[in-house]
Amino acid sequence: MSHRFKRFLEIILLLLLTALIIYIAYSFLRPVKKLSDDNYFPEPRVEFGIVVDSFHVYKGEIQEGENLSSILGRYHIEGTEIDKLSKASDTVFDLRKIRAGNRYTVLCTNDKQQKALYFIYEPSDTAYVVFTLKDSIKVREEQKDVQIKTVVASGKISGSLWNSFSSLKIDPNLAISLAEIFQWSIDFYAIQEGDQFKVEYDQLYVGNKSIGLGSIHTAWFYHNGQPYYAFKFNDKGSIGYFDEKGNSLKKGFLKAPLKFTRISSRFTESRFHPVLRIRRPHHGVDYAAPRGTPVHAIGTAVVTQAGFIGGGGNAIRLRHTASFETTYMHLAGFAAGIRKGAHVSQGQVIGYVGMSGLATGPHLDFRVYRSGVAIDPLKLISPPGTPVSQQNLATYLKQITTKKAKLDGMKVE
Repeated sequence: MSHRFKRFLEIILLLLLTALIIYIAYSFLRPVKKLSDDNYFPEPRVEFGIVVDSFHVYKGEIQEGENLSSILGRYHIEGTEIDKLSKASDTVFDLRKIRAGNRYTVLCTNDKQQKALYFIYEPSDTAYVVFTLKDSIKVREEQKDVQIKTVVASGKISGSLWNSFSSLKIDPNLAISLAEIFQWSIDFYAIQEGDQFKVEYDQLYVGNKSIGLGSIHTAWFYHNGQPYYAFKFNDKGSIGYFDEKGNSLKKGFLKAPLKFTRISSRFTESRFHPVLRIRRPHHGVDYAAPRGTPVHAIGTAVVTQAGFIGGGGNAIRLRHTASFETTYMHLAGFAAGIRKGAHVSQGQVIGYVGMSGLATGPHLDFRVYRSGVAIDPLKLISPPGTPVSQQNLATYLKQITTKKAKLDGMKVE
């Protein structure tokens, strides 16, 4: 063998050895492939904190008349086991609270018998109760992971607030939340076509399912040519909504004693009475609403009268201050505890819309008196609430600068 050929073989062997070393080093140093990326080893499926791959999984809704015993009986659980389960749940979950329409899941053995090993009941969108039926019977209540997404919405009013939100494909419950925030500033029975709103709020999700609304962070409502702002702020441990100057949106009196109704008659010195068929003063505002609609006290007060007063039917009179009183007439009935001398808080339900006395249909006749003289409720100037404290005012104004700029720059869809 010539020297040149021997040298050639040495080079070939050296190259092969180098390639082998590189391959071995790469095998040890390359990233380990995740199981989730490998079709041969799929990710285990977990529900309610349990790996469910090895079970038969059955899902359903509680039907009218069903209970834990009737459901588990279908999955080979004997009465003695259900009795033990009932006793084990005493301090965790009241089985009497299982309601029709709520969801449940049964995890059964993966064999011919398919006996239940777990029963999971969902009393709400955010909670579930796990009943373990294995060797030892256990019951535990857990909370689902709730994701919070901050979103924005805006629009113009066309018709009622509720219908406007529905037509804009916005959760109408957001309309209720907005009305609650601005209820001291805006009369939502007098909102007009073309009024506008903008709002930033939290939407709650479990997985990909929306389960409702969270907090409103900022809001803007344009009504009757005037903008109204609302910014959420924690002032010395008390969370409330304040305007762009730090004034509280919560005032001494609500704008109206009902929610989402319409004004059928206004304050006037001459109105044709639909029952008496004569003209006479009407010193109040009539709110047309379905019978049974809750009536709220517009402010903290003491009940000075609660009973039948003839033409006014069932009526309640409240004294709010030494100067101001309000009257609520034609009620179907009174809320529990409403009697002369009782104390009521602002927004508390005091009665229900009816048509007692001289009335042609269900409505509330609402009246306001200042120093004994009837005044137009729609022109009542409410006493101001407590503003942001001087201690926190500078911090508040600094915080809302960016928030207000974001609201002002948001386009109304």
